[in-house]
Amino acid sequence: MPDLPSPATLASTALIDSDAPSVHAFATQHAQGSTDRERAAALYLAVRDSFRYDPYRIDLSPAGMRASSVLAHGHGWCVPKAALLTAACRAAGIPARMGFADVRNHLSTARMRETMKTDLFIWHGYTDIWIDGQWRKATPAFNIGLCDKFGLLPLEFDGHADSIYHPFDKTGQRHMEYVHQRGTFDDLPLDDIVRDFQAVYGGWLEGNATRSSLQGASFDRDIDNEKEAH
Repeated sequence: MPDLPSPATLASTALIDSDAPSVHAFATQHAQGSTDRERAAALYLAVRDSFRYDPYRIDLSPAGMRASSVLAHGHGWCVPKAALLTAACRAAGIPARMGFADVRNHLSTARMRETMKTDLFIWHGYTDIWIDGQWRKATPAFNIGLCDKFGLLPLEFDGHADSIYHPFDKTGQRHMEYVHQRGTFDDLPLDDIVRDFQAVYGGWLEGNATRSSLQGASFDRDIDNEKEAH
């Protein structure tokens, strides 16, 4: 029997702020369709492609991590973008929660690899959405424009099956693999994420306990420069 949704999967929180006016307006605009499946799929595409994925601009403060911050800034990395999809689903009356896993990323920029000193990304975030009596995983991190730059197949989500990172890119090279599942959470576990990021990525957060040291650089420009070099 599936893990049934609790009332918390429809509730607004300080970080999954589904009651924020901007989140409510976003959900109203994009949750189009006659069924929860259709509306969730429409919200997924809106979150995936309306906001650039940018792992350089990580801000682990509460203000930087809440769902509505993605709407305000126009970009986000995997966790805030998943928080936004979770919040938008809740605002549309669809139960949703956050899921996390550790993944090994085989495609990133040289600057990012040098700074992180590892290709292991801990606390990779996705959204778990309750559709037709089942929890379905949806990963809205990589916008379609970035996928084209990286040569990745964009992830689709139709509500019938889980949508997580493809293991290979368009050329058959390994892209990302899941190495550890951390489970699902009704709220964003920010304290745990901050603690583990500080332990694993000390150099990445150097100079500030919660902000990426790469914030002054451009993720998109680094990708373009590396493509030109090759």
